[in-house]
Amino acid sequence: MDWKSEWKKLAWVVAVFLGCFYLPAGLARFDRALLEAAHLVKWYAREHVLLCLIPAFFIAGAIGVFVSQAAVMKYLGPAAKKFVAYGVASVSGSILAVCSCTILPLFTGIYKMGAGLGPACAFLYSGPAINVLAIIMTARILGPELGVARAVGAVAFSGVVGFAMHLLFRKEEAEKAAAAIQMPEETGGRPLWQTSLYFAAMVLILVFANFGKPQSPEGVWATLFKVKWALTAVFAAGLGVMLVAWFKMPLWKIGLVAAATALTALGTGGNALAAFTVGSLGLAWLTATDKGEGGQWFESSWTFAKQILPLLLIGVVVAGFLLGRVGEEGMIPSEWVNRAVGGNSLRANFLASLSGAFMYFATLTEVPIIQGLM
Repeated sequence: MDWKSEWKKLAWVVAVFLGCFYLPAGLARFDRALLEAAHLVKWYAREHVLLCLIPAFFIAGAIGVFVSQAAVMKYLGPAAKKFVAYGVASVSGSILAVCSCTILPLFTGIYKMGAGLGPACAFLYSGPAINVLAIIMTARILGPELGVARAVGAVAFSGVVGFAMHLLFRKEEAEKAAAAIQMPEETGGRPLWQTSLYFAAMVLILVFANFGKPQSPEGVWATLFKVKWALTAVFAAGLGVMLVAWFKMPLWKIGLVAAATALTALGTGGNALAAFTVGSLGLAWLTATDKGEGGQWFESSWTFAKQILPLLLIGVVVAGFLLGRVGEEGMIPSEWVNRAVGGNSLRANFLASLSGAFMYFATLTEVPIIQGLM
């Protein structure tokens, strides 16, 4: 018997036993923290998985299948010009109304396609911070100065973060660049304008399905909010036409999914979430049963979902347990945070950044939170 290996197993057993033995069950704060973790993961599942993550997984899967690897390598690859690569990566997230969870599958998609780690990380960092809705909302509620500062700061620091990751993993990046040089040029494929329209339709579905309610009941943003689901339906219909015309999917299948989605909306009294769920399941069925590109699209999307979704849910549970939801407390008392990050000192800013790493906020939610804190 290998006693060294067995002692390690025994140590784990003892550690788990002691954790269970001294579990502070019955302690008010501990019980409340468990409840907050459950509330947060429930809210996350209802508000983000269906509307944010599922469309993001489909977009990421499509990047892996339909985006030319040569194009990704040309603009974002490790051998691309740094100014171009970091510039494109830093601002490309501006058209996406995504939060930190939704950007992960998109980041994974472009990285798997050959993007350099530095530009991919720049995209990962800047995407949730500089989407157009978040910048405009920040400017309207907190002032134009903070809106501009947020946009400029996100772009600038995304470059710093991306380049730091490039330096940390420069050996791996050098190997990736050497492999890219040996890759043959890709030929053929779908015309660029078709690919652009296809991705635009999916991105706009993601944007309008998650379009937040503005504070002012008047103006352009309020008008867009009122018709958000109508616009989502229009772009979904456009995507369906593209799937028939360019991807050669059977018209009867597209019509069946469209009819099921419409009947769900009518049968539930206009429940947009239910209709969106049926439409998403219909797209999954369409792609999963397709023998050509659609099948590859589904497999790529499913791979991202399996890799990312479990980790995200675990992270949300931990965040809820430690810090609770907005306005509620977890294991860490709010007065501790209050005492630690008061003022504008270096210490306060560092601790605010550190504690913020354990919190989860959807994009746009951070603006009213900051308004309240200020």
